[in-house]
Amino acid sequence: MKRGILSALLAGALTLLAGQATAQQFEQVGDVQIHYSAVTTSFLPEAVAHEYQIQRSPALALLNVSVLEEREDGTTRSIPARVDGRVGSMAEDDDGTPLSFRTLRIGDTPSQVAVFRIDDEPMRFDLEVYHDRNAEPARVRFIQRFYIDR
Repeated sequence: MKRGILSALLAGALTLLAGQATAQQFEQVGDVQIHYSAVTTSFLPEAVAHEYQIQRSPALALLNVSVLEEREDGTTRSIPARVDGRVGSMAEDDDGTPLSFRTLRIGDTPSQVAVFRIDDEPMRFDLEVYHDRNAEPARVRFIQRFYIDR
């Protein structure tokens, strides 16, 4: 399959990821929107998962983070950002497991993605998004529950 077709499939899959998790999951930080979504990797089409070396499994999930900068004319544009983060349980003594993010670029749109193992309980995400090298990272925290389809 040609790379352009796979890129289009991944772009579509990542767009659906954002819509499937919940409507408009994002944090507003000044003039920047930090969008995030997480779903099981079994949702990805096989060809896309193969091309981007993402293992499809009902026990694994993909976290997608993208950053949009709002312009003065009301439009937005994608901007590159580095993301660090951890995922863990809701237990107070759980510091979480580090997430290993990598950049996927679909056309002019960069996204940071990380694959992680899921539990059948609510999971806590703590992210630091470096969208401006002259500013402190934006902190994004959220909780999401996954259901392992056995």
